[in-house]
Amino acid sequence: MSERIIPLLDQRHQGLAMKVPTNPMTGDGVLRDQRHRPLHDLRISVTDRCNFRCNYCMPKEVFDSHYTYLPHSDLLSFEEITRVARVFVGLGVRKLRLTGGEPLLRKNLEVLIEQLSALKTPQGKPLDLTLTTNGSLLKRKAQDLRRAGLQRVTVSLDGIDDAVFRAMNDVDFPVADVLDGIEAARAAGLGLDAHGRFSGLKINMVVKRTTNLDQILPMARHFRGSGMTLRFIEYMDVGTTNGWRMDDVLPSAEVIRLLQTEFALVPLEPSAPGETAQRWGYADTQGRHDPALGEVGVISSVTQAFCHDCNRARLSTEGKLYLCLFAGQGHDLRGLLRQDASDEQLAAAIGQVWQQRDDRYSELRGQQTPGQPAPRRVEMSYIGG
Repeated sequence: MSERIIPLLDQRHQGLAMKVPTNPMTGDGVLRDQRHRPLHDLRISVTDRCNFRCNYCMPKEVFDSHYTYLPHSDLLSFEEITRVARVFVGLGVRKLRLTGGEPLLRKNLEVLIEQLSALKTPQGKPLDLTLTTNGSLLKRKAQDLRRAGLQRVTVSLDGIDDAVFRAMNDVDFPVADVLDGIEAARAAGLGLDAHGRFSGLKINMVVKRTTNLDQILPMARHFRGSGMTLRFIEYMDVGTTNGWRMDDVLPSAEVIRLLQTEFALVPLEPSAPGETAQRWGYADTQGRHDPALGEVGVISSVTQAFCHDCNRARLSTEGKLYLCLFAGQGHDLRGLLRQDASDEQLAAAIGQVWQQRDDRYSELRGQQTPGQPAPRRVEMSYIGG
Protein backbone atom coordinates (compact mmCIF):
# COMPACT_ATOMS: atom_id res chain seq x y z
CA MET A 1 0.00 0.00 0.00
CA SER A 2 1.36 3.42 -0.94
CA GLU A 3 2.34 5.78 1.86
CA ARG A 4 0.04 8.71 2.58
CA ILE A 5 1.61 12.14 2.31
CA ILE A 6 0.15 14.57 4.81
CA PRO A 7 0.26 18.19 3.63
CA LEU A 8 2.67 20.41 5.54
CA LEU A 9 1.58 23.65 3.85
CA ASP A 10 -2.02 24.78 4.04
CA GLN A 11 -2.88 26.40 0.69
CA ARG A 12 -5.91 28.06 2.24
CA HIS A 13 -3.64 30.54 3.99
CA GLN A 14 -1.24 31.09 1.12
CA GLY A 15 -1.93 33.23 -1.91
CA LEU A 16 -0.40 35.52 -4.48
CA ALA A 17 -1.39 39.15 -4.07
CA MET A 18 -3.57 40.49 -6.86
CA LYS A 19 -2.88 44.00 -8.06
CA VAL A 20 -4.86 46.38 -10.17
CA PRO A 21 -2.79 47.03 -13.33
CA THR A 22 -1.99 50.61 -14.22
CA ASN A 23 -2.43 49.93 -17.94
CA PRO A 24 -5.77 48.70 -19.28
CA MET A 25 -6.08 45.31 -20.95
CA THR A 26 -5.40 45.23 -24.66
CA GLY A 27 -6.65 42.92 -27.38
CA ASP A 28 -9.77 42.34 -29.46
CA GLY A 29 -12.22 42.33 -26.57
CA VAL A 30 -11.93 38.57 -25.93
CA LEU A 31 -9.88 37.73 -22.85
CA ARG A 32 -7.23 35.12 -23.73
CA ASP A 33 -4.29 33.62 -21.88
CA GLN A 34 -0.74 32.99 -23.12
CA ARG A 35 -1.92 29.92 -25.03
CA HIS A 36 -4.82 31.83 -26.62
CA ARG A 37 -7.45 30.12 -24.46
CA PRO A 38 -10.55 32.21 -23.66
CA LEU A 39 -12.14 32.44 -20.23
CA HIS A 40 -15.52 30.70 -20.38
CA ASP A 41 -16.20 28.63 -17.22
CA LEU A 42 -15.99 29.60 -13.55
CA ARG A 43 -16.12 26.89 -10.90
CA ILE A 44 -17.00 28.23 -7.48
CA SER A 45 -16.27 26.27 -4.31
CA VAL A 46 -18.78 27.23 -1.63
CA THR A 47 -17.44 25.06 1.22
CA ASP A 48 -14.32 23.10 2.15
CA ARG A 49 -16.40 20.54 4.08
CA CYS A 50 -17.71 17.19 2.91
CA ASN A 51 -19.61 14.36 4.58
CA PHE A 52 -17.81 11.69 2.50
CA ARG A 53 -14.19 10.57 2.86
CA CYS A 54 -13.44 9.25 -0.61
CA ASN A 55 -9.80 8.21 -0.58
CA TYR A 56 -9.00 9.95 -3.88
CA CYS A 57 -10.20 13.30 -2.54
CA MET A 58 -10.51 13.59 1.27
CA PRO A 59 -8.85 10.51 2.80
CA LYS A 60 -9.65 9.89 6.46
CA GLU A 61 -5.96 9.73 7.33
CA VAL A 62 -5.71 13.48 6.67
CA PHE A 63 -9.25 14.85 6.96
CA ASP A 64 -9.96 13.36 10.37
CA SER A 65 -11.71 14.71 13.46
CA HIS A 66 -8.70 16.94 14.17
CA TYR A 67 -8.70 18.64 10.77
CA THR A 68 -9.44 22.37 11.03
CA TYR A 69 -11.88 23.78 8.51
CA LEU A 70 -12.11 27.40 7.49
CA PRO A 71 -14.05 29.64 9.88
CA HIS A 72 -17.24 31.10 8.45
CA SER A 73 -15.78 34.62 8.46
CA ASP A 74 -13.10 33.52 5.99
CA LEU A 75 -15.64 32.26 3.46
CA LEU A 76 -16.89 34.54 0.73
CA SER A 77 -20.43 35.65 1.46
CA PHE A 78 -23.18 34.97 -1.06
CA GLU A 79 -23.15 38.66 -1.97
CA GLU A 80 -19.39 38.58 -2.55
CA ILE A 81 -19.65 35.45 -4.69
CA THR A 82 -22.41 36.99 -6.77
CA ARG A 83 -20.46 40.18 -7.27
CA VAL A 84 -17.34 38.31 -8.35
CA ALA A 85 -19.40 36.12 -10.67
CA ARG A 86 -20.92 39.23 -12.26
CA VAL A 87 -17.42 40.59 -12.94
CA PHE A 88 -16.35 37.27 -14.47
CA VAL A 89 -19.43 37.28 -16.71
CA GLY A 90 -18.34 40.68 -17.98
CA LEU A 91 -15.00 39.08 -18.91
CA GLY A 92 -16.56 36.28 -20.94
CA VAL A 93 -17.69 33.61 -18.46
CA ARG A 94 -20.89 31.91 -19.61
CA LYS A 95 -21.01 28.90 -17.29
CA LEU A 96 -21.02 28.80 -13.48
CA ARG A 97 -20.56 25.54 -11.59
CA LEU A 98 -20.97 25.35 -7.81
CA THR A 99 -18.71 22.82 -6.10
CA GLY A 100 -17.20 22.06 -2.70
CA GLY A 101 -16.30 19.97 -0.76
CA GLU A 102 -19.95 19.05 -0.83
CA PRO A 103 -21.80 22.24 -1.83
CA LEU A 104 -25.16 21.20 -0.38
CA LEU A 105 -23.59 21.43 3.09
CA ARG A 106 -23.44 25.22 2.69
CA LYS A 107 -26.38 26.63 4.63
CA ASN A 108 -29.06 28.37 2.57
CA LEU A 109 -27.31 27.61 -0.72
CA GLU A 110 -30.62 28.20 -2.51
CA VAL A 111 -30.23 31.92 -1.75
CA LEU A 112 -26.94 32.01 -3.64
CA ILE A 113 -28.41 30.06 -6.55
CA GLU A 114 -31.28 32.53 -6.80
CA GLN A 115 -28.80 35.42 -6.91
CA LEU A 116 -26.61 33.76 -9.53
CA SER A 117 -29.56 32.71 -11.68
CA ALA A 118 -30.51 36.38 -12.06
CA LEU A 119 -27.19 37.22 -13.76
CA LYS A 120 -27.20 37.77 -17.53
CA THR A 121 -24.56 38.01 -20.20
CA PRO A 122 -23.86 41.46 -21.71
CA GLN A 123 -26.23 40.36 -24.50
CA GLY A 124 -28.98 39.68 -21.96
CA LYS A 125 -28.84 35.88 -22.18
CA PRO A 126 -29.04 33.58 -19.13
CA LEU A 127 -25.96 31.77 -17.88
CA ASP A 128 -25.49 28.01 -17.69
CA LEU A 129 -25.82 27.40 -13.93
CA THR A 130 -25.02 23.95 -12.59
CA LEU A 131 -23.82 22.16 -9.46
CA THR A 132 -21.75 19.07 -8.63
CA THR A 133 -22.79 17.02 -5.59
CA ASN A 134 -22.23 13.62 -4.01
CA GLY A 135 -26.02 13.27 -3.94
CA SER A 136 -26.32 12.55 -0.22
CA LEU A 137 -28.59 15.57 0.43
CA LEU A 138 -30.14 15.82 -3.01
CA LYS A 139 -33.39 14.04 -2.21
CA ARG A 140 -34.53 16.70 0.23
CA LYS A 141 -33.03 19.69 -1.59
CA ALA A 142 -33.75 19.03 -5.29
CA GLN A 143 -37.07 20.89 -5.44
CA ASP A 144 -35.69 23.95 -3.65
CA LEU A 145 -32.63 24.02 -5.91
CA ARG A 146 -34.80 23.94 -9.02
CA ARG A 147 -37.14 26.62 -7.71
CA ALA A 148 -34.12 28.83 -6.96
CA GLY A 149 -33.02 28.63 -10.60
CA LEU A 150 -30.52 25.77 -10.79
CA GLN A 151 -30.64 24.28 -14.28
CA ARG A 152 -28.45 21.21 -14.18
CA VAL A 153 -26.76 18.92 -11.68
CA THR A 154 -23.89 16.44 -11.80
CA VAL A 155 -23.86 13.63 -9.24
CA SER A 156 -20.65 11.85 -8.27
CA LEU A 157 -21.33 8.12 -7.98
CA ASP A 158 -18.39 5.69 -7.99
CA GLY A 159 -20.29 2.41 -8.04
CA ILE A 160 -23.76 0.90 -8.18
CA ASP A 161 -22.93 -2.01 -5.87
CA ASP A 162 -23.68 -0.99 -2.30
CA ALA A 163 -20.61 -2.61 -0.75
CA VAL A 164 -18.26 -1.02 -3.29
CA PHE A 165 -19.89 2.37 -2.90
CA ARG A 166 -19.78 2.27 0.90
CA ALA A 167 -16.08 1.34 0.74
CA MET A 168 -15.28 4.20 -1.64
CA ASN A 169 -17.10 6.93 0.31
CA ASP A 170 -15.54 5.48 3.49
CA VAL A 171 -18.38 6.64 5.74
CA ASP A 172 -20.66 3.66 5.06
CA PHE A 173 -23.18 5.76 3.13
CA PRO A 174 -25.66 3.58 1.18
CA VAL A 175 -25.91 3.83 -2.59
CA ALA A 176 -29.71 3.65 -2.42
CA ASP A 177 -29.86 7.11 -0.83
CA VAL A 178 -27.84 8.63 -3.69
CA LEU A 179 -30.05 6.90 -6.26
CA ASP A 180 -33.07 8.36 -4.46
CA GLY A 181 -31.46 11.77 -4.74
CA ILE A 182 -30.96 11.31 -8.48
CA GLU A 183 -34.61 10.39 -8.88
CA ALA A 184 -35.60 13.46 -6.85
CA ALA A 185 -33.50 15.63 -9.20
CA ARG A 186 -35.27 14.06 -12.16
CA ALA A 187 -38.68 14.65 -10.57
CA ALA A 188 -37.76 18.29 -9.97
CA GLY A 189 -36.87 18.73 -13.63
CA LEU A 190 -33.16 19.34 -13.10
CA GLY A 191 -31.34 18.75 -16.38
CA LEU A 192 -34.47 18.44 -18.51
CA ASP A 193 -33.81 19.64 -22.08
CA ALA A 194 -36.19 20.99 -24.71
CA HIS A 195 -36.79 17.46 -26.03
CA GLY A 196 -37.87 16.10 -22.66
CA ARG A 197 -34.60 14.25 -22.03
CA PHE A 198 -32.49 14.58 -18.90
CA SER A 199 -29.29 15.25 -20.82
CA GLY A 200 -28.28 17.89 -18.26
CA LEU A 201 -28.43 15.37 -15.44
CA LYS A 202 -24.97 13.80 -15.39
CA ILE A 203 -23.42 11.02 -13.35
CA ASN A 204 -19.65 11.06 -12.77
CA MET A 205 -17.74 7.92 -11.82
CA VAL A 206 -14.06 8.14 -10.88
CA VAL A 207 -12.47 4.87 -11.98
CA LYS A 208 -9.68 3.42 -9.87
CA ARG A 209 -8.34 0.20 -11.37
CA THR A 210 -7.79 -1.51 -8.03
CA THR A 211 -11.13 -0.52 -6.50
CA ASN A 212 -14.14 -0.19 -8.80
CA LEU A 213 -13.22 -1.44 -12.27
CA ASP A 214 -15.95 -4.08 -11.92
CA GLN A 215 -18.56 -1.32 -11.58
CA ILE A 216 -18.18 0.07 -15.12
CA LEU A 217 -20.57 -2.30 -16.88
CA PRO A 218 -23.16 -2.39 -14.06
CA MET A 219 -23.21 1.42 -14.00
CA ALA A 220 -23.71 1.53 -17.77
CA ARG A 221 -26.53 -1.02 -17.58
CA HIS A 222 -28.24 0.97 -14.84
CA PHE A 223 -28.19 4.37 -16.56
CA ARG A 224 -28.59 3.30 -20.20
CA GLY A 225 -32.02 4.39 -21.36
CA SER A 226 -32.45 6.88 -18.50
CA GLY A 227 -31.61 9.89 -20.67
CA MET A 228 -28.81 10.77 -18.26
CA THR A 229 -25.16 11.00 -19.26
CA LEU A 230 -22.74 8.68 -17.46
CA ARG A 231 -19.11 9.83 -17.48
CA PHE A 232 -16.06 7.84 -16.46
CA ILE A 233 -13.16 9.89 -15.08
CA GLU A 234 -9.55 8.73 -14.94
CA TYR A 235 -8.21 8.70 -11.38
CA MET A 236 -6.18 11.92 -11.19
CA ASP A 237 -3.17 13.09 -9.21
CA VAL A 238 -4.98 16.06 -7.72
CA GLY A 239 -3.43 17.26 -4.47
CA THR A 240 -0.85 15.31 -2.48
CA THR A 241 -2.88 13.38 0.09
CA ASN A 242 -4.47 10.58 -1.93
CA GLY A 243 -1.45 8.32 -2.49
CA TRP A 244 -1.90 8.54 -6.29
CA ARG A 245 -0.05 6.01 -8.43
CA MET A 246 -0.15 5.60 -12.19
CA ASP A 247 -0.81 1.87 -11.66
CA ASP A 248 -4.25 2.78 -10.29
CA VAL A 249 -5.24 4.68 -13.45
CA LEU A 250 -7.49 2.85 -15.90
CA PRO A 251 -7.04 4.65 -19.24
CA SER A 252 -10.27 5.83 -20.82
CA ALA A 253 -9.48 3.83 -23.95
CA GLU A 254 -9.75 0.67 -21.86
CA VAL A 255 -13.04 1.87 -20.42
CA ILE A 256 -14.49 2.29 -23.91
CA ARG A 257 -13.19 -1.12 -25.03
CA LEU A 258 -14.83 -2.71 -21.99
CA LEU A 259 -18.14 -0.97 -22.69
CA GLN A 260 -18.01 -2.09 -26.32
CA THR A 261 -17.92 -5.72 -25.23
CA GLU A 262 -21.59 -5.29 -24.30
CA PHE A 263 -22.89 -2.14 -26.01
CA ALA A 264 -22.71 -0.70 -29.52
CA LEU A 265 -21.30 2.83 -29.24
CA VAL A 266 -20.82 5.61 -31.78
CA PRO A 267 -18.54 8.64 -31.25
CA LEU A 268 -20.27 12.00 -30.86
CA GLU A 269 -19.06 15.54 -31.48
CA PRO A 270 -18.20 17.76 -28.49
CA SER A 271 -21.22 19.64 -27.23
CA ALA A 272 -19.21 22.82 -26.54
CA PRO A 273 -15.71 24.25 -27.08
CA GLY A 274 -13.32 23.18 -24.33
CA GLU A 275 -15.46 20.24 -23.27
CA THR A 276 -13.44 17.85 -21.12
CA ALA A 277 -15.37 14.68 -21.97
CA GLN A 278 -15.14 12.60 -25.11
CA ARG A 279 -18.73 11.63 -25.91
CA TRP A 280 -20.09 8.28 -27.10
CA GLY A 281 -23.71 7.49 -27.85
CA TYR A 282 -25.54 4.20 -27.54
CA ALA A 283 -26.39 2.98 -31.04
CA ASP A 284 -29.70 1.66 -32.35
CA THR A 285 -30.04 -1.42 -34.56
CA GLN A 286 -28.99 0.66 -37.61
CA GLY A 287 -25.79 1.76 -35.90
CA ARG A 288 -26.95 5.34 -35.32
CA HIS A 289 -27.03 7.14 -32.00
CA ASP A 290 -30.36 6.71 -30.26
CA PRO A 291 -30.78 9.74 -27.95
CA ALA A 292 -33.41 7.84 -25.96
CA LEU A 293 -30.70 5.41 -24.86
CA GLY A 294 -28.45 8.22 -23.72
CA GLU A 295 -24.70 8.47 -23.89
CA VAL A 296 -21.48 7.92 -22.00
CA GLY A 297 -18.39 10.06 -21.76
CA VAL A 298 -14.79 9.64 -20.72
CA ILE A 299 -12.60 12.30 -19.12
CA SER A 300 -8.94 11.49 -19.76
CA SER A 301 -6.87 14.17 -18.08
CA VAL A 302 -4.08 11.68 -17.33
CA THR A 303 -3.70 9.82 -20.63
CA GLN A 304 -5.04 12.43 -23.07
CA ALA A 305 -4.43 15.92 -21.72
CA PHE A 306 -6.93 18.57 -22.79
CA CYS A 307 -4.89 21.54 -21.58
CA HIS A 308 -4.79 23.03 -25.09
CA ASP A 309 -8.38 24.29 -24.90
CA CYS A 310 -8.99 24.49 -21.14
CA ASN A 311 -11.14 27.58 -20.53
CA ARG A 312 -11.87 27.15 -16.80
CA ALA A 313 -10.99 29.25 -13.77
CA ARG A 314 -11.66 28.20 -10.18
CA LEU A 315 -12.62 30.27 -7.17
CA SER A 316 -11.88 28.74 -3.77
CA THR A 317 -14.19 28.92 -0.77
CA GLU A 318 -12.40 31.92 0.70
CA GLY A 319 -11.78 33.76 -2.55
CA LYS A 320 -8.55 32.56 -4.11
CA LEU A 321 -8.45 32.38 -7.89
CA TYR A 322 -6.88 29.21 -9.31
CA LEU A 323 -6.07 28.83 -12.97
CA CYS A 324 -5.65 25.05 -13.05
CA LEU A 325 -7.00 22.04 -11.16
CA PHE A 326 -3.36 21.06 -10.52
CA ALA A 327 -2.13 24.52 -9.48
CA GLY A 328 0.03 24.92 -6.40
CA GLN A 329 -1.00 28.44 -5.47
CA GLY A 330 -3.94 30.77 -5.96
CA HIS A 331 -4.35 34.51 -6.39
CA ASP A 332 -5.92 36.36 -3.48
CA LEU A 333 -9.04 37.89 -5.01
CA ARG A 334 -10.73 38.26 -1.62
CA GLY A 335 -8.04 40.71 -0.56
CA LEU A 336 -9.00 43.10 -3.35
CA LEU A 337 -12.69 42.46 -2.83
CA ARG A 338 -12.56 43.43 0.85
CA GLN A 339 -10.38 46.46 0.17
CA ASP A 340 -13.36 48.07 -1.57
CA ALA A 341 -11.99 47.67 -5.08
CA SER A 342 -14.45 48.73 -7.76
CA ASP A 343 -15.87 46.25 -10.27
CA GLU A 344 -13.65 47.82 -12.92
CA GLN A 345 -10.58 47.29 -10.75
CA LEU A 346 -11.56 43.69 -10.03
CA ALA A 347 -12.05 43.05 -13.74
CA ALA A 348 -8.67 44.57 -14.58
CA ALA A 349 -6.89 42.48 -11.93
CA ILE A 350 -8.61 39.25 -13.02
CA GLY A 351 -7.92 40.04 -16.65
CA GLN A 352 -4.24 40.57 -16.00
CA VAL A 353 -3.96 37.25 -14.16
CA TRP A 354 -5.75 35.37 -16.94
CA GLN A 355 -3.68 37.00 -19.68
CA GLN A 356 -0.52 35.80 -17.91
CA ARG A 357 -1.84 32.24 -17.53
CA ASP A 358 0.25 29.45 -19.08
CA ASP A 359 -0.85 26.43 -17.00
CA ARG A 360 -0.69 23.03 -18.71
CA TYR A 361 0.10 20.54 -15.97
CA SER A 362 -1.43 17.49 -17.65
CA GLU A 363 0.65 18.04 -20.79
CA LEU A 364 3.82 18.32 -18.72
CA ARG A 365 3.11 15.39 -16.39
CA GLY A 366 4.78 12.86 -18.70
CA GLN A 367 7.95 14.95 -18.91
CA GLN A 368 8.72 14.65 -15.21
CA THR A 369 11.88 12.71 -14.43
CA PRO A 370 11.11 9.34 -12.75
CA GLY A 371 11.67 9.66 -9.01
CA GLN A 372 11.53 13.44 -9.15
CA PRO A 373 9.31 14.91 -6.40
CA ALA A 374 5.96 16.00 -7.79
CA PRO A 375 5.20 19.71 -7.63
CA ARG A 376 2.92 20.77 -4.83
CA ARG A 377 -0.73 20.86 -5.88
CA VAL A 378 -3.90 22.17 -4.30
CA GLU A 379 -6.31 19.60 -2.87
CA MET A 380 -9.42 18.78 -4.90
CA SER A 381 -11.64 19.16 -1.84
CA TYR A 382 -10.52 22.78 -1.58
CA ILE A 383 -11.36 24.00 -5.10
CA GLY A 384 -13.69 21.31 -6.44
CA GLY A 385 -13.14 18.91 -9.32
